[in-house]
Amino acid sequence: MPPLLEVKNLATQFTTRDGIVKAVDGVTFTLEAGETLGVVGESGSGKSVTALSIMRLLQEPQGKIVSGEVLFKGEDIVKMNDSQVRSLRGDRIAMIFQDPMTSLNPVYRIDRQIGESLILHKGMSKKEAFERTVELLELVGIPHPRDRARDYPHQFSGGMRQRAMIAMALACDPDILIADEPTTALDVTIQAQILELMMEMQQRTGAAIIMITHDLGVVADMADDVMVMYAGKQVEYGSADEVFYNPRHPYTWGLLASLPRHDVDEKTCLNPIAGQPPSLINVPPGCAFHPRCTYARPECRVQTPRLLNVGGGHLVACPYSSEESPEACGVLPRGAGAQ
Repeated sequence: MPPLLEVKNLATQFTTRDGIVKAVDGVTFTLEAGETLGVVGESGSGKSVTALSIMRLLQEPQGKIVSGEVLFKGEDIVKMNDSQVRSLRGDRIAMIFQDPMTSLNPVYRIDRQIGESLILHKGMSKKEAFERTVELLELVGIPHPRDRARDYPHQFSGGMRQRAMIAMALACDPDILIADEPTTALDVTIQAQILELMMEMQQRTGAAIIMITHDLGVVADMADDVMVMYAGKQVEYGSADEVFYNPRHPYTWGLLASLPRHDVDEKTCLNPIAGQPPSLINVPPGCAFHPRCTYARPECRVQTPRLLNVGGGHLVACPYSSEESPEACGVLPRGAGAQ
């Protein structure tokens, strides 16, 4: 039986006046029902574009999938026509977008925006869709849901808009939920409530989750597997335990070393990653991370690294990852990733 979702060598590009942006370049992973995949990396690493490619939400013709496969239950979404994709989108695969204020339509009431997918995919009447919308708003913790369902997005706070987006995504009990920075700009209490809500939904429906985030703490709590992206490519992939307790790529070491920790002196300085992410129009030759890598060798400037299996399905795009460890290099004390 095929995996619930299988992405193979996915490559997505955007045509701009300045050149071709290689936003996603050869991403490969699988996702089973009930699993959570954490996707981490700096802004511009290709995380959100990977999600939009899976959903076929790229603005064409500027953006397009140039190669690869996205297999949902064995069927390639890339080759589907628009009608087939629309039947999946919002029903079997749903997405919580990064900015709820711009994702919600300001001229339509909340009940209409959530109920639309119920009418389209589930064949409900307007009355049935409204009642289901009220149930969903109550489920995500919005007070007085019957009254608030008739409000417009501008009448909701930021946290309530995010909850409405989650209600919309959960409306049809999707098989896959893609959450793109679902807790951005929310206070820690609301963040915890939203993450708990997503985990409860997963336990109830058996859905798989793709969690895109900058917050490695969220990934440590929720993810079964972790994919670290840099310059549109995977640089490390493995179980959460492997990536956090035994990171093998210098970029992953840098991400973990830059985290504030509660088990050390508050005056200890963080260790930021030097430099800036590269332009995806002019990606450096060889390993894209080599201009910022403390451990780069001459070969790194000319040889593009392949993902190597360093044991147990732990993949690393660095040929020297087996020779050095973050502890040996003084970058990361053992166990720091879990803090």
